[in-house]
Amino acid sequence: MAIVIASNLRKELAGSPLFDGVSFKVERRDRLALAGRNGAGKTTLLRGIAGEASLMGDLAWEKGARVALHDQRPPAASPRPLRDYVLAGTSDLAAIEDELRALEQAMATGTHDPATLRRYAEAQARLEHAGGYDWRSRAGAVVRGLGFTDDDLDRPLSTFSGGELTRASLARALAAQPDLLLLDEPTNHLDIESMEWLEEMLRTLDAAVILVAHDRWFLEAVTTAVLELEGGKSTYFPGKWHVWRREEAARQQHLQRTADRQAEEIERLERFVTRFGAKATKARQAQSKQKQIDRLKEQRVEVTKKERRALGFEFLKPKRSGRVVLEAENITLTAGDKTLITGGSFAIERGEHVALVGHNGAGKTTLLETILGRRQPAAGVIRTGHDVEIAYFSQHEAELDERGTVIDAAVAGTGLRRPEAQNLLGRFLFSGYEEQEKPVTALSGGERRRLTLAIVVASGANFLVLDEPTNHLDLESRESLEAALEAFPGAVLLVTHDRALLDAVSGRLIALENGQLRTYMGGWAEYRDRDEEIEAAAPAKPAKPARPAARPGKPKASPVELVERDIEKAEARVADLERQLAENWSDAKLLADHTAARNELEKLLERWETLFAEQEAAAS
Repeated sequence: MAIVIASNLRKELAGSPLFDGVSFKVERRDRLALAGRNGAGKTTLLRGIAGEASLMGDLAWEKGARVALHDQRPPAASPRPLRDYVLAGTSDLAAIEDELRALEQAMATGTHDPATLRRYAEAQARLEHAGGYDWRSRAGAVVRGLGFTDDDLDRPLSTFSGGELTRASLARALAAQPDLLLLDEPTNHLDIESMEWLEEMLRTLDAAVILVAHDRWFLEAVTTAVLELEGGKSTYFPGKWHVWRREEAARQQHLQRTADRQAEEIERLERFVTRFGAKATKARQAQSKQKQIDRLKEQRVEVTKKERRALGFEFLKPKRSGRVVLEAENITLTAGDKTLITGGSFAIERGEHVALVGHNGAGKTTLLETILGRRQPAAGVIRTGHDVEIAYFSQHEAELDERGTVIDAAVAGTGLRRPEAQNLLGRFLFSGYEEQEKPVTALSGGERRRLTLAIVVASGANFLVLDEPTNHLDLESRESLEAALEAFPGAVLLVTHDRALLDAVSGRLIALENGQLRTYMGGWAEYRDRDEEIEAAAPAKPAKPARPAARPGKPKASPVELVERDIEKAEARVADLERQLAENWSDAKLLADHTAARNELEKLLERWETLFAEQEAAAS
C-alpha cells in the first residue's frame, strides 16, 4: 500500500518554475533516491513533502501516516540536552502512552462505557502503528548507532560541533519511527562504521524512505528506485542505483541518435525544397516535402543538455621522487593523555596509492599532521624521501591563505601567472571577475573546498596527502576526482569516508586498529571481506555503535540479548491480551492481566537499558 502518492507537484521560485509535473508514489519498504544537479529542487521537494515548504499539486497520504525529515540544517545550539532533542521527535508516542495509562486507570476503576473503550482501542492502534512500546529503547539504539555515547545524551546541544548536531538531527528523524522517512545527505559527518550501520537500518526499516545523497556506495546499498529531476521535469527509474546510471546513459544516447537522424532528414528535405520549390514540374513534390518537414519538426525529439558542472581535475605531471616517498619507524602518537598509536611502522613508495582507514577519533588526522611535520611523535621517527614535494588537503581548509581574494590565494598557492590561475579557477567553478575577486574570508564551506582542491591540483607535488577531499562535492565531481587520482603518477595518501573512492583509488590500506597500524593489500571491498580475520587478529575490540538488533553468528547470547528475547516474548504477550480485549473490553481479569503484562514489559525495557549501559562501559 502506498504511503504517499504525489501528483503533478509544482514549485515556483520568483515566478519561474523550479520543477513542474512531478509525480510518483512510494510504498512501505521503498527506498527512492532523488537525483539531479545541484539546484534542481531535490531539497525543496523533500521539505515540501514534509510540509515545511509550499507545493502546488496533490499529496495523497495513507491514513495516519507519520513523516520525519532530516535535512542539512543542523538544530540550533541551545542548552537543551541531546536526549530531549532526539526524543522530541517521538513526543506524539509519549502522549499516546500517557493517554493509554489514563484510560487504563479509568477502566480499572470501573469505567467501561463504549466511548472510553473506543478511545483506548484507537490509542492502542496508533501506538502499534508506530512500532509499539519499545520506542524508547529503539531511540537509544539509534543514538548509539550514530556514534553518540550515553554521556552525550545529557550534554547541551550548545556543546556539540556542527557535524555532531547534524548527526543529532538524523538520530531524531530515525528515532521517530515514521512511516515516511525523508533524508537529505544523511551520510554527512558519519564515519564508515556508522554509515554501514545506517545502511543496515535502512534496509530493515519498516517504512518508506526518500533520500538525497552523494555517496555512491551508500546509494547502491540502499536504493530501490530513482526519481531524476532534470530541466524542471521528473523521470522515474525502478531498480538499483547502477541500473539508473546505465539506463540514463542509454536513454540519452538513444535520444541523441534519434534527434540526429531527424535533423539529417529535415536537412535533406529542406535542400530538396530549396532546390526545386520554384520549378513548376517539381512544385507538387516540393509542397509534399515541406509538409513532411513541418510534421518532423512537430515530432522532433528535444535532447535536454544536462547543465551539470563538474570540477575540472587534471593534476600536473610531477617530478620524479626517490623510490621511498615516506617511511615511519616505531612511531607512537598521543593526543593529550590519550595514546593513539603505539609502535607503528609503514612505508609508501613512489607512485603508490594508499588509503588510511579507521573509526572517528582513531588518530588519522593526527597521523597526517605528524607526517607533515606539524606535530612530533612521542616516539619513533617519520622521514620523507629524496625530492618529495607534498601537497596537503585538509578537511578543515586550514592551509588557505585568508589575507586576500580567491585569485590571490590561487596565485600564491600554485605559482601560476594570473591568466593561468584564472583558467584554473574557472575549471573549479569560480567563473568571472566577481567570484574570483571574492575575499577568501567570505567563502562558504563548499567554496573553500573547491579553492583548496584547485590549489592542490596545480601544485605540481609528487605526494598528495588528502584528508576527506570529497566533502561538499556532488556525484559528478567525485567521479572526476576519482578518475584524476587513478591517473596521478605520484604517491597518494588518502583519508576518506567515500568508500567508492577508497575502492577505486587505493591499492593498499593502512588501518588504525586498537592503537596499531596494520596493512592490507587491495581496496575497501577486499578489506571488508577480511573483516572476520581482522576482528580475530585484534587484541581488544573497541566498542562499536549499538545496532537495533544483535549481530548474527554469536556463539553465546549476552545478558543484553537474553533480555531482548524476554522483551520479544513480553511484547507478544501484550499483543495477545490486546487482541482478546478487543473482543471483550468488559472482562476485568483480562484488563488486570493486560496491565500486569504492560508493567512487566516496561521493567524489561528498563533492565535492557541498564545492561546495555553496563556493557558499553565495560567495552570502553
